Amino acid sequence: MEALYPLLKGVSRSFYLSLRILPAELRPQMSTAYLLARAGDTVADTKVVPREKRLDVLRKMREGDFWPVHGLAQNQALPAERELLRRLDEVAVLKASFPAADRNLIDKLLDIIITGQIFDIERFPGEDEGSLTALSEEAELDRYTYLVAGCVGEFWTKMCGLHLSALKTWVTDETLGLGVRFGKGLQLVNVLRDVPRDLRNGRCYLPVAEPGVLLDPSRFDVIRPLYSRLLDSAVERLEAGWRYTLSIPPSLWNLRLSCTWPIWIGLETAALLRQGNPLDPSRVIMVPQWKTNWLLARSFMLCRSDRLLDASFQRIADRARRSGRERGA
Repeated sequence: MEALYPLLKGVSRSFYLSLRILPAELRPQMSTAYLLARAGDTVADTKVVPREKRLDVLRKMREGDFWPVHGLAQNQALPAERELLRRLDEVAVLKASFPAADRNLIDKLLDIIITGQIFDIERFPGEDEGSLTALSEEAELDRYTYLVAGCVGEFWTKMCGLHLSALKTWVTDETLGLGVRFGKGLQLVNVLRDVPRDLRNGRCYLPVAEPGVLLDPSRFDVIRPLYSRLLDSAVERLEAGWRYTLSIPPSLWNLRLSCTWPIWIGLETAALLRQGNPLDPSRVIMVPQWKTNWLLARSFMLCRSDRLLDASFQRIADRARRSGRERGA
């Protein structure tokens, strides 16, 4: 696994920290699952390759055949993604070395995530704003967020229960449900952040009748109620993710941190989305590095105390809630 960590760092961006700090019993399985799912994402996004070819490769991946992925490596503009596809056989070999229970969980996760990636290609037939298509209803958006992220919460929870003795009785319908909402919340923040870019790639994940109107940032008022409601929903789901995080015993402080970081960064992103015009393509919505570093450092100091950790969370969450906008936060 150690040989794959540079590869993981190159393609996982901020989530790399969450994977690296995981308990050693979980790190190989979680990282392997991430790399395989990330490879599917790379395949799905390779626009220079015809859609049918991408769909064929994804379907083979879903069946456990990763060899066709190598043929798409040369089409990758980013060196890290090119390296990922070239070395995916190493990742598959590592997965094959895991116990059957681990392999089964990873296979089920990939089946769901790749189904979501296939849905994404088939649901949005265009590649630019000239062929813009929108989802038809919020239920369709909710299903999409489950397929590509909510299912990760289920996988994460079950894998923890398999390998951590302190969590043998932790895997319940309640924690599984919270894990799903956690993943959906993170993905919904991403969807709301990436609206301008997605529109120009032919995708509108917001269920609106006339998505072309959203290409004009001055028309934001048309979707303001919908956007605000979806942002509220994202924050509520991250709050569910926080209940999930606090249910992890303080002794598993590193597992707590691996959940805390994406929640806090997601909430800080949501707070930024409350400000300005989220349809403006020139606006870069990103938590500053100094703030990310501060969040990481603060969480390290507080992670063993429910009271102190939760107090810090509530301050961050308050900025992301609707009331934060009313106070000008």
